[in-house]
Amino acid sequence: MQRIKTILKVILFVLVGGLLHYVLPQHDIVRVTSTEIIRMDFTSFNRLFYAQADSGNAENTTRDMRLINTERKKTFLLGFIPRDATGVMVYRNEDTGWIWPPYFKFDSSNLQAEAAALISNTADEKWAVITHYGWRNKFLSVYPNAVGIREVSGPDVRIIPWFNIFFFIFLIIAYFFIRAMWRQFRERSVDPLLEDAGEVWDKVDDHADAAKAQARGFIGRIKAWLETWRSKK
Repeated sequence: MQRIKTILKVILFVLVGGLLHYVLPQHDIVRVTSTEIIRMDFTSFNRLFYAQADSGNAENTTRDMRLINTERKKTFLLGFIPRDATGVMVYRNEDTGWIWPPYFKFDSSNLQAEAAALISNTADEKWAVITHYGWRNKFLSVYPNAVGIREVSGPDVRIIPWFNIFFFIFLIIAYFFIRAMWRQFRERSVDPLLEDAGEVWDKVDDHADAAKAQARGFIGRIKAWLETWRSKK
């Protein structure tokens, strides 16, 4: 039983961790190389990773998708630790609207124009910070969604993910707060009910034992009465 509980806890931790890694904002230092618009046909496998159509447009099974092609500085731990390496990364640029995740993004066209203004080459490099959420999966044609972009002085600038820091602090505080509330509720409400239920159960057991004793006594008297008749015979 303990092993099953451990397995369930591990599965829950992986699911919650994966969800947070997907929806929390991440910051990449990039050099924009180009922007483009492609026609995207969604499948049952990758539709889950895309938001709704841009505000004011109808939702269809196929639509145009804005992409931002970049050269990215690689990092560890949601952007906390920079690496001395670069790689290619492609971001999608679509509205999230009022649905999940709650970024309330309605300015995809403006963001595409800002990204286009930052296009540079190796001779005249321009570096920027792209804020995004989501994952890149080449096999499912899934791209992280860019929600913001701003120019920075160079590729070695350090970005501190303040939102993620405060979010995890809030999460830890909320966990201990809810845990303390649950303990108080259990001490005041659940434990007394369990004690009362235990007392009631003990009384039921006592009554059952008394009833059994009475039944045994009654049966014994009947047997004794029957024995008197046998002795007369």
